Amino acid sequence: MDIQGVVAEGFEPVRDAFVRNFEVLGDRGAAVAVYRDGRKVVDLWGGTRDADGTAPWTEDTAQIVRSATKGVAAAVPLLLHQRGLLDLDAPVGSYWPEFKAGGKEKILVRDLLAHRAGIPALDRGLTAVEAADGVSGPRAVAAQQPFWEPGTGHGYHAQTYSWLLSELVLRVTGRTLGSVLAEDIAEPLGLDFWIGLPESQADAGRVGRVAPVDPPESAGMLRTRPRRNVSEAYADPGSLTRRAFAAIDPLPDENAPAYRAAELPASNGIGTARALARFYGATIGVVEDGARIFTPATTGLAAREHSSGPDRVLVVNTRFGAGYMLHGPASPLLSPASFGHPGRGGSLAFADPEAGIGFGYVTNALAKSVTADPRAQALVRALRSAL
Repeated sequence: MDIQGVVAEGFEPVRDAFVRNFEVLGDRGAAVAVYRDGRKVVDLWGGTRDADGTAPWTEDTAQIVRSATKGVAAAVPLLLHQRGLLDLDAPVGSYWPEFKAGGKEKILVRDLLAHRAGIPALDRGLTAVEAADGVSGPRAVAAQQPFWEPGTGHGYHAQTYSWLLSELVLRVTGRTLGSVLAEDIAEPLGLDFWIGLPESQADAGRVGRVAPVDPPESAGMLRTRPRRNVSEAYADPGSLTRRAFAAIDPLPDENAPAYRAAELPASNGIGTARALARFYGATIGVVEDGARIFTPATTGLAAREHSSGPDRVLVVNTRFGAGYMLHGPASPLLSPASFGHPGRGGSLAFADPEAGIGFGYVTNALAKSVTADPRAQALVRALRSAL
């Protein structure tokens, strides 16, 4: 495998693990990047731009990162809170009056970020067109009755997170979440990351095609069966698990231009591993040219536990901060101090304020993993060994 890029002295184990991901664990095209104390120390890429193609992955190849989008999207409401424009302890309905319907008048902004709102699914799934039109999704979640008493437990809002955050930001700022991200975070930081891919980037041919893949025989660890209750939850069409992931039904074509151009903060962010690592580096401190996103107080909000224990959707124990998944058995990150977000199928990005780390991994070979892909975990273990 021809691996391109650079690794600072001492971080060679990350390169070794990256190579092994291709040789043993089935990667087809991927990139990994690491920032430490604001300085880029790993920036690697290899394989093909398209999971089912032959064109090489290049330095600026970008990919859809599925739910790793959520961690980047969460920076927008936290930035608004940092600026005094959004109160995390205010009822969502104080910004979005229609949201009060169906017994949701006491749901707080903090509940949305920590997956405690009780609306991870919809009574009727939206079509891909409806999901992307900017109107149908917010209208549906505003009318939806909660599946449990809000604030009494948590469950992963796999798809509805898109419309909850996007409409809240729109009501507060008059701008879409994707535009706030682009203008207030991505452009100042020089990040190649978009929620709502601009036509100029689509025409540039930078974005590779993703595809589902089965693990190779050599990757026996990928064939480990999940626990029975987890398997049953995903198999049962009536379970909250299946309904949460089917809030868009049928599932959209993630390679379609219309889907890439839509703003779905839960699932369709597109970017590079370098952008993700730099983004997370800027959430915990200053990166290279003096840029940063969060104050220390806001970083503390992101990393502080807001939800913990049995997840009513994922059917495992999960932990969430304000918009970020936290380190735990279901989603191991670098250390208990880490916060970030995996993407179903492989991608992973996070920050670790104690180690000064910003990490990003993206892949076009989408496996069946949800929160702990073996390729991403191999890279995290290698990084841990290098520190």
